[in-house]
Amino acid sequence: MSAFWGLVSLFWSSFLSATLLPGSSEVLLVSLLVAKVTGVVPLLVVATIGNTLGGMTNLVLGRILPQPKPRTGTLTALRWLQRYGPAALLLSWVPVIGDVLCVAAGWLRMPWLYSTLFICIGKALRYIVVAIVALQGMTLWS
Repeated sequence: MSAFWGLVSLFWSSFLSATLLPGSSEVLLVSLLVAKVTGVVPLLVVATIGNTLGGMTNLVLGRILPQPKPRTGTLTALRWLQRYGPAALLLSWVPVIGDVLCVAAGWLRMPWLYSTLFICIGKALRYIVVAIVALQGMTLWS
């Protein structure tokens, strides 16, 4: 696989994984790291951008869609966002919970700049940890 197509695939995988659709971009990231398709930094940047845009898509959906009747998961997300503000979006990388947090941030009309910043930081840190673990594993197996 060429570097270009690897990065394109990673972008779309990370974007879709951050929306309400199921997916696991970490598997593709590790595969591309193992295959040494391109450098670590471009992979991390592309995955972070795609995943951040996916999280922002959920935030936009929250602004467009009406807030449903409160349930346990949505109540928890709303409480976290009301207590910690956009900083709670650092957890936007957590499966299922992160999607609900982003949608709830849209319902609460959280500020765009801070929401984007915290979503991006949380998702970047997750990919960095995944890459470090994968690279350490590769050196142990060599």
